[in-house]
Amino acid sequence: MKKRKYLAPFVAVLASLSLVACGSGSDSDSTNEGETTSGSDSTDSGEVFKLQAGHSLPEDHPYEKAFQKLAETVEERTDGQIVIETFPSSQIGAERELTEGLTFGTVDLVVSSTAPVTNFVPELGVLDLPFLFNDREAAVEVLEGEIGQGLFSSLSEQGIIGLSWGENGFRHITNSERPINSPSDLEGLTIRTQENEFHLAAFEMLGASPSPMAWTEALTALQQGVVKGQENPAIVADQFDLYNANQEHMTLTGHVYSVAIFMLSQDTYDKLPEDLREILVEEGQNIGSYQRDLIVEMEQESLNKLAEQGMQIIEDIDVEPFRSAISDVYDRFEYQELLQQILDAQQ
Repeated sequence: MKKRKYLAPFVAVLASLSLVACGSGSDSDSTNEGETTSGSDSTDSGEVFKLQAGHSLPEDHPYEKAFQKLAETVEERTDGQIVIETFPSSQIGAERELTEGLTFGTVDLVVSSTAPVTNFVPELGVLDLPFLFNDREAAVEVLEGEIGQGLFSSLSEQGIIGLSWGENGFRHITNSERPINSPSDLEGLTIRTQENEFHLAAFEMLGASPSPMAWTEALTALQQGVVKGQENPAIVADQFDLYNANQEHMTLTGHVYSVAIFMLSQDTYDKLPEDLREILVEEGQNIGSYQRDLIVEMEQESLNKLAEQGMQIIEDIDVEPFRSAISDVYDRFEYQELLQQILDAQQ
């Protein structure tokens, strides 16, 4: 089994930010084009660095609101020398393409769910395991501690700087057939899932019939009754009006904490003068907490709206039978040492 040391000291991550030197793929406007030294200590030239920040969700989602906040604070603190332009709704690429763009330096900033990033750092797949975290507070404590910094260190090996941890809320089950109170209620239920081996295996163990498909296809399938259910955070069910797609029942299983990562291209970091890069990284480290707070606020608003639209929401659910039913999924994960560290951290 492949082994790695995951609890890399935070200082190692900081060192990687200073020592790796690559060419920049980001656009910038300068009256002294070709004369700027990468990683310069001075911003006296007055060069303006225009950065692109992309993500896949709508413009009213906390991803976008967080990037707009980042753009505002960074531009203010750098006296306009860093200008961040935001691109929601996959305007400059879907999450996989955006993450790849970070490694090439063709995209500067990205916030993404973890699933596409596992193509570059497979250890991150641990965060897709169902019922991994006891609650939101436990998840944040793990991610902002040594384990999270170790994962960021693995990202840096791919030319990506992990700035901070965000989220898209907890994933819950909705369906058009019946209330879900226990695993037996899922028996035979066709349910759209992500194309994720752990999610597929978990729902099979719960007795459901998972059907992986792209989200755009899923919406049509739900409306036509081809599949009867789906699983997503409440904010997604709200923003995509799933009450108009035959989804009458929601059970707050919270089976997966949807982790997101705010990321910066190492190429972009290297091309910035030292004082500007410090400001960008500092504000980027703060933005995850801001975005998580927005999610919590909007999540409750979404639940209220879904209830008002007639969706029956089951809030008090005993998750232990669900957790027990999918426990064998954990054995399929390659990085058992990392998994055990996360579980032990919540004891």
